[in-house]
Amino acid sequence: MRLSRSFGKTLRQAPVDAETASHRYLTRAGFVQQVAAGIYSYMPLGWRSLTRISNIIREEMDRAGAQEISMPVVQPRELWEQSGRADTFQPPLASLKDRRDRNMVIAPTHEETTTFMAAANLESYRDLPFNLYQIQTKFRDEARPRAGLLRVREFEMKDAYSFDKDEEGLDVSFQAMAAAYHRIFNRAGIDVRMVEADSGPIGGKDSNEFVLLAESGEDTIFVCSDENCPYAANAEKAEFKKPAAGPEDPAELEEVHTPGIKTIEALAKYLDVPISKTVKAVFYAPETSTDGEIVFVSIRGDLEVNETKLRNAMGGAEPRLATPGEVAAAGLVGGSASAIGLDAPDGPRTRVKITSIVDDSVVDSPNLVAGANKTDYHLNNGNYGRDFSADIVTDIAMASEGDACPNDCDGHLVAHRGVEVGHIFKLGTGYSESMGATFTDENGDEKYALMGCYGIGVGRLLAATIEANHDDNGMILPRAIAPYEVYLAGLNTNDETVVAAAGKFYEELESAGVEVLFDDREVPPGVKFNDADLIGLPLRVVVSARGLKSGEIEMKRRDADEATMAPLAEAVQAVKAALEG
Repeated sequence: MRLSRSFGKTLRQAPVDAETASHRYLTRAGFVQQVAAGIYSYMPLGWRSLTRISNIIREEMDRAGAQEISMPVVQPRELWEQSGRADTFQPPLASLKDRRDRNMVIAPTHEETTTFMAAANLESYRDLPFNLYQIQTKFRDEARPRAGLLRVREFEMKDAYSFDKDEEGLDVSFQAMAAAYHRIFNRAGIDVRMVEADSGPIGGKDSNEFVLLAESGEDTIFVCSDENCPYAANAEKAEFKKPAAGPEDPAELEEVHTPGIKTIEALAKYLDVPISKTVKAVFYAPETSTDGEIVFVSIRGDLEVNETKLRNAMGGAEPRLATPGEVAAAGLVGGSASAIGLDAPDGPRTRVKITSIVDDSVVDSPNLVAGANKTDYHLNNGNYGRDFSADIVTDIAMASEGDACPNDCDGHLVAHRGVEVGHIFKLGTGYSESMGATFTDENGDEKYALMGCYGIGVGRLLAATIEANHDDNGMILPRAIAPYEVYLAGLNTNDETVVAAAGKFYEELESAGVEVLFDDREVPPGVKFNDADLIGLPLRVVVSARGLKSGEIEMKRRDADEATMAPLAEAVQAVKAALEG
């Protein structure tokens, strides 16, 4: 492609809101153009790179035995009502009505449609296993799109869905996809970590993210400091060993006067006890609640609530902090509340529905200081099981850097920033049960198919690759995803000899199967060099009057510091060798 005929222009300045290298360089290099917040058009260079990534994905998905399909972007809302996600998916579904007044949605993902397809075609265990995938546009109306292609509303996504007859088969499918993902990311030129993750609105029992560790990432990833320990998890999912309390016999519950004390920190200081010897009460309400329902959370004072873990404990309902009015209406005393006395005949549960959720740290810690449920008073020596109980006991604590690794090792958690580039899930039978995806097993019994789902954001992968491969001058694109392999620049375009030689060499490279972006513009050499670095193709080749006099061309790999010279008579072979090097 001659650059003089290529649609799109490079820009000297990045968008004012560009916070990441990928956002700056993709925009400046003319790869993408923003249409609205979180919505981008791909220009010719950007689309060529996206297509190369898509082709890598297709090759590896096909290699893993998956079959490509295509499903509609616009879907009837009934499918989502059937799965139970019509009103719970976050962000909320983008909806519309067709001309027949039928409620439709713009798909953010395709579990429902794939399950619908499977249910119509699945009969016997002999039909299993199978894995279906597509590369297609999705839309999620994110509240805060940012960082260019890293957090968008409309995006290209590879989503795949496996169907198996039993857990053993699902494990095989899951591991096959994990292996395919590692190959995809390696070919794209990035080193990723597979980490434990929360399943979020997709659902399922187990999931893993593939994460590029990068300061520009919006996720916090915890990894074990012990290099022999494989533990790695997203902060939303991360577990840790909570410091064990020393052996103590339960002491007698006693009320103490704590005038003006409203915070855990002030309480610990006033009573001269470690903050780990207190229990903190935090009040939440389900996001959609309108009847004053309270989720009463109890957690040890030295820990913080992980709201993703809390959401899962609440059955998927999004938690929000309860308002002071809601707390008061429930008969709870902010700053002096505890789960002790919730079930009293005249306690708060007689006023509104209260669900008590206790972090497991509280269960394992004897003789804690807790609220007395009246202003300016607390209770010493509160013990779970004797003085109070809970509807749910589980881990709802947020991990922090330095916490002990949950595995049987001597390591501790180290925090990194990360960019999620892929996510795989074991869905189980949730969708197949709600949508009737059944088969007859070997004994003639009807069973629900076990599902997995597997996603890669194609544009996000492009952006992540740039986050991992750039310098102060622009992108350093791996050959596998670069829109072209060679940036050919003819200098001194007023010199007919140079123009002719550069044009001839361009044709020779094209004939040899080398993909070339030929900068034949009548602009100064400095502009060409700057654009070559900005666009970041693997190899820059220069044809100049000086080089022609010595019978040479100049070559410089984008990831190298120095240029080299090659004889003009061997230039095609030299270019190929440089690309392979």
